[in-house]
Amino acid sequence: MIKKLSPYLSKYKLYIILCPLAIIGEVLLEIRIPMLMAKIIDIGIANKDMSYILRTGSLMVLMALISLVFGALAARLASVAGIGFAKELRQGLFYKIQEFSFSNIDKFSTASLVTRLTTDITNIQNSFMMIIRLLVRSPVMLVSATFMAFRINSSLVTIFFVAIPILAVALFIIVRTAFPRFGIMLKKYDTMNSSVQENLVAIRVVKAFVRSKYEKEKFTKSADELMEAQIRAEKIIILTCPSCSLLCMVVCLQLCGLAVI
Repeated sequence: MIKKLSPYLSKYKLYIILCPLAIIGEVLLEIRIPMLMAKIIDIGIANKDMSYILRTGSLMVLMALISLVFGALAARLASVAGIGFAKELRQGLFYKIQEFSFSNIDKFSTASLVTRLTTDITNIQNSFMMIIRLLVRSPVMLVSATFMAFRINSSLVTIFFVAIPILAVALFIIVRTAFPRFGIMLKKYDTMNSSVQENLVAIRVVKAFVRSKYEKEKFTKSADELMEAQIRAEKIIILTCPSCSLLCMVVCLQLCGLAVI
């Protein structure tokens, strides 16, 4: 799959390389800021050293601004790379469709091909943007946070090692359950696109035979079915946030317990 898609990324290699570098810089600065805050409390406030507090505080503000610049730059680079990749892929897919034989044309419906050129390409674009950002940010954040936690208290690392596998299993179950539902949703997209195509192509026939009411009801039904399929699929995906929040709450309680001890 990567080998097939790589030719469409060739024009945007620089953006794809610079985006992860900007994200790494953003994450390292974000991880460093809480350490500076701890130093302000442990050294500046404890010793009533106002000059140290102002100096460290100014450094925190500067690091926060640089981190903001890195984050905005990463978002910009990811957007350019994602949109450019989608453009090249859509163009390549369109040219490929033009080469279809009659047997291929009979196999793939027009509505299905429209979905592939529009909705599917957009989903691939969004997925690619998330990959070059989150796929870099999450591991770097995990390693950096674990290292910082180990520096503060070695017992914290044990909690991370227990919590992360639990979260991974929960996410795997959610994705495994949601995947078939999104497949059904895409089929509903094809049905709705087919209804739209039929109305556009045969608009004169629909008007001549006074079938506009029937066609409206047909489109409304396909749109409602698509909405129900989307809701059914998204119901599973939205469990990701509560699962992460619940796990974070448990980790925080454990950390508070260690702090008290």
